[in-house]
Amino acid sequence: MKLKLRSIFSISGSPFLLLIVLTSLFLVQCQRKETKKIARDVTITPKNAVTKLLIDSMELEKYIIDTKLEDSSALRLRNFYNSRNFQFAWLTEKGIAEQTRVFYELDKSYDSTSRDSTKNDMVLRNQLNILVSKDTLIRAVSPALVKLELELTQHFFNFVTNAYAGKVDPAALQWYIPRKKINAVALLDSLVAKKGAGIEQWEPVNSYYKTLNKELIRWYSIQKRGNWPQLDLAAVKQLKEGDSGLVVSQLKQRLIDFGDWKAGDSSHVYTAEFTAAIKNAQLQFGYSQTGKPDRALLTALNTPVEARIQQMLINLERIRWSPLMPDGKLILVNIPEYKLHVFEAKKEVLNMGIVVGKAASKTVIFSNNLKNIVFSPYWNIPPSIVRAEILPAMRKNRNFLAQKNMEQYGFSDGLPLVRQKPGNSNSLGRVKFLFPNSYNIYLHDTPAKSLFAEDKRAFSHGCIRLAKPKSLAEYLLADRPEWTTEKIDKAMNSKTEVWVTMKVPVPVIIAYFTSWVDKNGLINFREDIYGHDQKMAEQLFPAK
Repeated sequence: MKLKLRSIFSISGSPFLLLIVLTSLFLVQCQRKETKKIARDVTITPKNAVTKLLIDSMELEKYIIDTKLEDSSALRLRNFYNSRNFQFAWLTEKGIAEQTRVFYELDKSYDSTSRDSTKNDMVLRNQLNILVSKDTLIRAVSPALVKLELELTQHFFNFVTNAYAGKVDPAALQWYIPRKKINAVALLDSLVAKKGAGIEQWEPVNSYYKTLNKELIRWYSIQKRGNWPQLDLAAVKQLKEGDSGLVVSQLKQRLIDFGDWKAGDSSHVYTAEFTAAIKNAQLQFGYSQTGKPDRALLTALNTPVEARIQQMLINLERIRWSPLMPDGKLILVNIPEYKLHVFEAKKEVLNMGIVVGKAASKTVIFSNNLKNIVFSPYWNIPPSIVRAEILPAMRKNRNFLAQKNMEQYGFSDGLPLVRQKPGNSNSLGRVKFLFPNSYNIYLHDTPAKSLFAEDKRAFSHGCIRLAKPKSLAEYLLADRPEWTTEKIDKAMNSKTEVWVTMKVPVPVIIAYFTSWVDKNGLINFREDIYGHDQKMAEQLFPAK
């Protein structure tokens, strides 16, 4: 007890300040906290401790008061040091610990790529630079050393929030997928325990984050060359195999930057091999692979480097919010890509084109579990469509419902309840896939197959139409031997609904990514069809 009081008096300097410190500690203990308290690790003793450098608990409390940490941040700091018997985490008697070097590189890499204007830790980073460069022995614990240790821990917690959880509130940007939860204390415990080893498996991010971040670094090197010259649309559109000229060389250089053409070959000749590179480039932007450098491709290639870098930063932020890829099955719908992907054991096993909602009836960004498949479905027409489209048509033509294979089955709030019966003309096609949600959105077949030939496919009222619905049904029912291909065909061509409940519900994520790196290692960009990128840019890159 004498030792504790001596430590307190050495910090406070007066009985009055001591009273303030003790009162603050009492109030902190009485308040309810969001974070669950971590018990002290009684197995750690002076004999088996990693380091003899220790923090006095009163010094920790003084730091919390001086820096005015919020309750949740203060408890997180207490939990971490209490669980390790107040040993230093970043420094040892021999100098900086190995995990400190690893975190130093991580932090430096994030700082160089993120353009995070909210970070203000240059003094701390400079101190780290000195420690890393000198790496001197530490013979005694000083107040300055304690402060540095605690600042490093708090900086780590801030880093985890920004680098792995994201800075912007997803819900404020119409993103209703539950945000990925990260336990920063557990991450730091792991980093210290493993001394920074195996950092690739340690980082709580998926492979899409890592590949896009790596591509971003490459694009910063492109940016350093200065703004690239605008390609002459009129001149490039006339090009064909066998042509030559400066414009061919410029186009080749642009495709080198996008990863479609081999570096070092910027000759003036337009070859058959270069036609294949043009097709690759068209695929990167979601265009039909004609092999001809048309206006759409050239406009995309002329977008400034700075704009593309911002687009990547926006999508890196979205990936930070996103849950990690599960080990089981996952259906991922990417709205701007007009594509559905099915993953199993983190590998893509199926994909198909989709039609999404128009700008006036946006497909909502959310997630849920697919629980039912409905073959030969009725289409229960939403009240908004009945009011805006069906009711006016009924008033003009008394035979409208019969002509459209529809029927009225009641009234609700003054509106007729209308549904379309199963059949070839049913707007849902021959099968729909249900994952309960309040947005009335689901996956379904469609009789309008010609729409899948379009590059841009935002035509629906919000639901997602599938190019290969039968393939998805067969995949999802593969664990049900009784559901043979013949039985699925029969159910899809029935005159009555056939409901099937999934044995194991499959997670569905309806997301919005306009930039990513594909399985071939090529950067992809898509148009911001709903304006979500623009709204995010206002928060991530505020005007100076």
